[in-house]
Amino acid sequence: MSEHHSGPAETGAPMNYNEHEKTYDLFIAATKYSTVFLVALLIAMAAGFFAGAGFFGGLIVLIVLTFAGIFLLR
Repeated sequence: MSEHHSGPAETGAPMNYNEHEKTYDLFIAATKYSTVFLVALLIAMAAGFFAGAGFFGGLIVLIVLTFAGIFLLR
């Protein structure tokens, strides 16, 4: 059934902190840019559906807002 260990638990491989920080920075960047894209998508959908801009108007709003958001984040 259950085993009783009296020694230390395994800690696994040593951490590579440089790779950990690179992965974290990549995750933060992906989160920022995907948030900008999703907000721009929601605004473009609202412009296309409710403001009467249509598909191509909403697409233009999406492209402009996405590039503006990326420019402002850099």
